[in-house]
Order: sequence, then C-alpha cells, then structure tokens
Amino acid sequence: MNTEPRAQLKALGRQTEYRQDYAPEVLETFDNRHPERDYWVRFNCPEFTSLCPITGQPDFAEIRISYIPQTRMVESKSLKLYLFSFRNHGAFHEDCVNIILKDLVRLMQPKYIEVTGLFTPRGGISIHPYANYGLPGTKYERLAEQRLFARE
Repeated sequence: MNTEPRAQLKALGRQTEYRQDYAPEVLETFDNRHPERDYWVRFNCPEFTSLCPITGQPDFAEIRISYIPQTRMVESKSLKLYLFSFRNHGAFHEDCVNIILKDLVRLMQPKYIEVTGLFTPRGGISIHPYANYGLPGTKYERLAEQRLFARE
C-alpha cells in the first residue's frame, strides 16, 4: 500500500467536480503522521449554504469544525467539496450540523470532534447549533460531555 498522501487522494490537484446535492462520498482521508500526540485540527467554512427544507430558501452559515485526530485525517479539498454539496440540500440547521458530525466521525473515527453552525438570522433569529463526539470509554468522551455542558 502506498502511504504517500498524494497517492491516497483523488480530489486534491485535479479538476474539481462540484456535486449538486449532499455527497458524503466525496470525503477523503489520509494517515495522521503524529497519532501518538493529541493536537487540534480546525476548519472554518464561512460560506456554507443549505436550503430550508420547507421554503426552499437558502440558509447561510459559518461552519466550524475542530477535531483531535486518531489515525485518519480529513483532506481539506474533499471537505470543502462535501460542505459545498449541501448548497442544494434541504435540511434544518440542526440537521446540517449533526449530519456533518456523523459523517466525519464515520469517516475518520477521531478521538474528539465538534461542529458548530453559526447561521445568519432569518426573521430576526439566528441559530447556532453545536454537536460533538468523544471516543467512547476514553477521556475524549468525558471531554465531549464537559464541552457540551459548559457551552452557553
């Protein structure tokens, strides 16, 4: 098996195909070269868009993803394409955040991950859903509980 990151990745460095609906299959991973240490990886997507499943109107948000990797890491271009795939997808704000979390947990099996959606106001109300996950039976599960209940 070739462990060079470029040999493992399909999207990076190639012509971009933008999906027209929710596409978790575009997500790709590569080996964490430092699995012995805990460290944060943070992504910020300030131009996230999805559709209201009732009205079909666009919803805009900043999506923040922070995780502590285990053995696999998400490749950033594939993450961008994945997040862009929500553009024509109808889902409530809370659903978007939880779907993203579940897909990334399934993909990477991180030690810890959290996803926050800072959605712009609609009708004078903004919604900021937050979801997290910690590897069961570990200090990361306790971290997830602490961070969840320490939030405003």
